[in-house]
Amino acid sequence: MKINIKPEAKTYLDNKNVPTDAVILLTTDDGSNKYSSLGGSCAIGDKFQLVILNEADPNYTIKVENDAGYNLSTSENDADLTTNGLNISVWHNALALKDNSGILDGALSVVDWRNVKPETAAERREKMLSLGDKIC
Repeated sequence: MKINIKPEAKTYLDNKNVPTDAVILLTTDDGSNKYSSLGGSCAIGDKFQLVILNEADPNYTIKVENDAGYNLSTSENDADLTTNGLNISVWHNALALKDNSGILDGALSVVDWRNVKPETAAERREKMLSLGDKIC
């Protein structure tokens, strides 16, 4: 799998202090994984995030080749939501994830999980229930 991180997006990420030597995941932000608390059917496959970690996550085994030199990977489930021409650019002062089908997420978030204690499944479900009515 390959993604083109356009120069203006690399500058944006540099300004957010995203380290090139960190483990970075490209994953959804729709409540389908432990890195997301969002819930609601309207979010499925239409919100993505870059998650910065201290070490690799065994559920994210697909390496994502990129021209910015990041140690980037994704999961099979997340990869299924993209097509050829995957790229990250800056659009309206935010990161945008696009592919040949168009814009996948016009507000790609960057989340630093290096010092975050993971939520339990029960905590995540409670947060998803409280946020679900607010995002759909």
